[in-house]
Amino acid sequence: PMQILSVIGGVVKVEETDLKSRVGLLYPIDTHNISLFINASREQDSGQYMCTVNVVDDVIRMHKNVGLINLTVLVPPATPTCQLHGSAVVGANVTLSCSSKKGKPSPMYQWQREPPILQVFFPPAQDQAKGTLKLTNLSLEMSGVYVCRAENQAGSESCSIVLEV
Repeated sequence: PMQILSVIGGVVKVEETDLKSRVGLLYPIDTHNISLFINASREQDSGQYMCTVNVVDDVIRMHKNVGLINLTVLVPPATPTCQLHGSAVVGANVTLSCSSKKGKPSPMYQWQREPPILQVFFPPAQDQAKGTLKLTNLSLEMSGVYVCRAENQAGSESCSIVLEV
């Protein structure tokens, strides 16, 4: 553990950490609410934070003066990359893949074919965790624009690929 902030005798001291310029107390110390804020949060700010309160001349009870909270900083998916694997010829099988380099939690992927022939895909053709879409026994009618959306609780991004059979 590393100390990021302390209050001793009413004086707030922010320690030399990568949080120094982004952290502080939400309320004045005399309110007795020692809520902490973190501005411009980053993925690496995720972790367990501990607040310890020691009152002068008070009996220190084991673990009674400690508060713990887990922080998970969510990260929206980066713009994914769409790729075609295989030869797009009549009767063949191809796999469309979609992958995003960032995202916390890991994004789920959803493929769909754009209008004029709107089509949404489901397992087993589509694997939402891996971002793949398997198209089998290709026909000329399967040509079109296929869009993949990478999504998690923090946001979504998409890419597209043109399939010409």
